Amino acid sequence: MTALATPFSASGAVDPLAWKRLLAQQLDGGTQALIVAGSTGEAAALDDDEYARLIEAAAGQAAGRVPVIAGAGLSNTAKTVRQCRLARQAGADAVLVVTPPYVRPTQEGLRRHYLEVADNAGAPVVLYNVPGRTGCDLLPETVAELAPHAAIVGIKEARAEPERMQALLALRSESFAVLSGDDPTACRALLAGADGVISVASNAIPASFRRLVELARRQDAAQAEALDRELQPIYLMLGIEPNPIPVKAMLAALEICEDLLRLPLLPLSTPHRAALEQAARLARILEARHSRAPLATVS
Repeated sequence: MTALATPFSASGAVDPLAWKRLLAQQLDGGTQALIVAGSTGEAAALDDDEYARLIEAAAGQAAGRVPVIAGAGLSNTAKTVRQCRLARQAGADAVLVVTPPYVRPTQEGLRRHYLEVADNAGAPVVLYNVPGRTGCDLLPETVAELAPHAAIVGIKEARAEPERMQALLALRSESFAVLSGDDPTACRALLAGADGVISVASNAIPASFRRLVELARRQDAAQAEALDRELQPIYLMLGIEPNPIPVKAMLAALEICEDLLRLPLLPLSTPHRAALEQAARLARILEARHSRAPLATVS
C-alpha cells in the first residue's frame, strides 16, 4: 500500500494531471491500496475541497480495482469524525486515522477517541501510530482494547522496534490487520507475520515493493532480504530530510510530478542532490526488473 505524495503545480494548486500519472504508475506497478492525503500527502496543507477532490479522483481512477484509504486524524475528536465522514462521502473505502497530534492525550483519551471515531465515522478505521510526528504513542495494550470493535480493521505501526511489532502481531485476527509503517524494517515485519506495509518508498518503486511484499509474505526470506538490501540506498535517501521532502524530489527525478511543496516545507537541499540522482537511477533499474506492465501515460 502506498502513502501517496500530493503533486502541486507552479501556481501552488494541486496538479490533477500529475496526480493521474502517479495513480496510473501505482496501479500499473501492482500497488494493492492507495493511501490519499496522509502525512506523505501533505494533508495538513490541504483544504477540505482539495482533500475531497483528491479522494474522488483516486476512487474514480482505481474504479474498484484496489481500495482507496483516506488519511485522517486531527487534534480534536469531533473534527476527526467530520473529516472521516467527508472522506467517505468523497469515495474513500476506509480511513487511516493518526493519533491526535500535538495534544498528547493519555491512553484512556486515545481509547475513547478511537471508539468515538469508529462509532461515528461511517467507514472502516485503520489506526495509525507514529509517535515521532504526533507526540503520543498508542500502546499495544490500548490497541488490544480497540481491536475487537467491528469498525476498527487494523493498525499502521510506524515504530521500528521489533518488540513493538511482536506485541501487535499477537492481536492479529481475520478482522484486524497489522501493517508496517516503516520502510527500512518492513521486510522484517512481514517475515514476522505482518499483513502488509503502508510505504513511502513505493511512491517511486511500486513494482519493486510489491515484489518485496510477495516474497516476504510467502516466507521466502532469502530472496526478500536480498531485495531489501538492494532497496537500502533508496530508504536512506528518503530519510535524508523529513518526509515528504525527499520522496517529492525523487518523484520529480522520475518525471512524475514537480518538486514542489507547500510552506513550511521546502524542496530537497542542494547538498543531497547527488544522492538523489543515484537513488533515482537505482529506482529505474529496479522498476525495470520488477514491473508487471508498461507504465500508463497520461497527457
